[in-house]
Amino acid sequence: MAATPSPCDSSASASNKKWNNLRNILERDGPFCKTDFTPSPDILDFLQNTAKILVIGAGGLGCELLKDLAMMGFGDLHVIDMDTIELSNLNRQFLFRRCDIGSPKAECAARFINQRINTCSVTPYFAKIQDFDDLFYTQFHVIVCGLDSIVARRWINSMINSLVTYQEDGNVDPQSVIPLIDGGTEGFKGNVRVILPSLTACVECTLDLFPPQVTYPLCTIASKPRLPEHCVEYVKIIQWDKENPFSCALDGDDPQHISWVYEKALDRANKHNITGVTYRLVQGVVKNIIPAVASTNAAIAAACANEVFKMASNCYECMSNFMNFNDLDGIYTYTYAAEKNEECLVCSNAPQALNVGNPYTTTLDDVIHMLCDSPKYQMKNPGITTIMYGKNKTLHMSSVGSIAERTRANLTMSLYQLGLRDGQQLMVSDATSPRTITMQLKYNLVDVEMN
Repeated sequence: MAATPSPCDSSASASNKKWNNLRNILERDGPFCKTDFTPSPDILDFLQNTAKILVIGAGGLGCELLKDLAMMGFGDLHVIDMDTIELSNLNRQFLFRRCDIGSPKAECAARFINQRINTCSVTPYFAKIQDFDDLFYTQFHVIVCGLDSIVARRWINSMINSLVTYQEDGNVDPQSVIPLIDGGTEGFKGNVRVILPSLTACVECTLDLFPPQVTYPLCTIASKPRLPEHCVEYVKIIQWDKENPFSCALDGDDPQHISWVYEKALDRANKHNITGVTYRLVQGVVKNIIPAVASTNAAIAAACANEVFKMASNCYECMSNFMNFNDLDGIYTYTYAAEKNEECLVCSNAPQALNVGNPYTTTLDDVIHMLCDSPKYQMKNPGITTIMYGKNKTLHMSSVGSIAERTRANLTMSLYQLGLRDGQQLMVSDATSPRTITMQLKYNLVDVEMN
């Protein structure tokens, strides 16, 4: 008589069958495999027990990414997020429940995955990405981002590029390259990009792909509103503080607050013959909401997870290297190879020229405005230092109060008055990068003599 299988045997058998689809990919050769791919059962073991994957962001994309990666066999996941859970998150961030409101996203997401998928361990970090140094990021095999901030994207892009080392012949050391998979969504649109630091186009190379941030001048909001958003901003910025209807700060998650703003904005819109003020618009303006659709998040996260799997297993060629996705009218995708910018501030590995017209009339303040306003740089609050007569000299740094006050007079001085010569190097620090960027002044005048 055959022996009855024990519960442990059944559990082990079920666990083995769970990964059969992955084994079909990783343990067999195929026409689409990479030429240097060698099928082996050791690859699945690597994914489950050795590979370390960092997920940045535990919001709409992040929740999907953690679920996908855990169910694809990755056993060691880490997630960073600085936000706490709000009521408005629950319609698409499915790892959270109403009882989680107010708790850190990273910790709740990790706890949910750990409880549901016993083959995966998720380590949470309730922190900013800027809180960690290069040693922290070097421990990961692949980094995948689900961010909603351009500044954060630029920062992590600069960080992983700074980790690249070069061999004696000047070529990139492949062992120092940590792939970055970046996903982004807005409404029914999304994109995925694969970045191999210093080898392919990085975030900074294609900075002009990001849409400009929408801001409304206060003078327009207060005196000559033309758009329904102007009316909402007026109530949000001016009228709320003036009337103080609920004796507290405006809370975008409080229906009473939103209703009050909606009624006041509608009144103002009617006075100026403006149409289009809706309750939903008010919610979006008050909370600065980027439209989020769960199905778009799911599609983009799946594409990102697929690229992580290909990178970690080396079984198929990774995407080259930028994919657009649009399901507004049907489903449309398009993939193309974004070109590396040889003058990129981040990945070119060389000081970049900062072209200046006339050093006798161009002030330091003009240079700072150029760094902030130019589509090429788009910095937020740059601090500038240089080397003069063998010593470090701070020209301006507004992020430190005492230094800002001491260097304020430099802002109105011309580059000539400051003693900055053609070809002189400037060290620029900014919130968009974890490292100091070296730039080289290049004057466009033919006959400029700097004594």
